[in-house]
Amino acid sequence: MDEVVTAADASSSFRSYSSEPSLAPWNLPLLSALLACAFAQFLKPFTSWFKDKRWDSRRMVSSGGMPSSHSATVTALAAAIGLQEGTGGSAFAIAVVLACVVMYDASGIRLHAGRQAELLNQIVCELPPEHPVSTVKPLRNTLGHTPLQVIAGALFGCIVAYLMKSSS
Repeated sequence: MDEVVTAADASSSFRSYSSEPSLAPWNLPLLSALLACAFAQFLKPFTSWFKDKRWDSRRMVSSGGMPSSHSATVTALAAAIGLQEGTGGSAFAIAVVLACVVMYDASGIRLHAGRQAELLNQIVCELPPEHPVSTVKPLRNTLGHTPLQVIAGALFGCIVAYLMKSSS
């Protein structure tokens, strides 16, 4: 006689082979990316203090600065996917393309937008007080990253992904 397996039987046998669910799901790429972002942001006041010799805790939640948290995030994501699933899959290819776009944007477009904001702020400061634009709030000029900040963030992201993989 032929045996019939129902969907309920199949799912219960699958559950018996899988590990027990944990309180926090272990997703290496996601956790690596989030941890790299958080640590990179945490480092920014310290690198700012080292460079400028003044403490600015607002750097922890602002864009720009050393290291690039955007670069750290996307490279940690790509590296963790590569370490976990290999470099031949679609997920790794997508993560690498995303990382390239984000790092290009950080060191190109956003960096130049920040430099333009700095120049516009200088022009507004030189206007006479009676000019209607002279009282405008200054533009943020720390939008982008230098290539060194992007490379440092990318290396930091790779290190975080590697350490996360080796600790699992």
